[in-house]
Amino acid sequence: MTQVQSGHQVNLEGVLMEMRKSVQKDFFQGGYQSVCNRIHPATLSRLSALETTCTITQNGRHVLSQTLVAAVDADKAYVLSYAGQAEAYKASQDEIETARNALKL
Repeated sequence: MTQVQSGHQVNLEGVLMEMRKSVQKDFFQGGYQSVCNRIHPATLSRLSALETTCTITQNGRHVLSQTLVAAVDADKAYVLSYAGQAEAYKASQDEIETARNALKL
């Protein structure tokens, strides 16, 4: 969570694009490849948000998934990032959704 100055317009898509670039660069430096889906509408708790998920591979094998979510509410901006090994990430989707919806923002 970050305070937003009164009257400041947060560019959520720009924030997510920068976060995504950073994630991809970090994984690349570690010898991984990553492909992220388009930034699309989502929710974070009760807020409208934007989201993107990156698939991280090594030698063509899917090893990790990472999701980035950003939302704004009045004077606060929120970002959430979570990741997991490919199979565990997929198997945990219901649990992740429940946790995201239960956040008190």
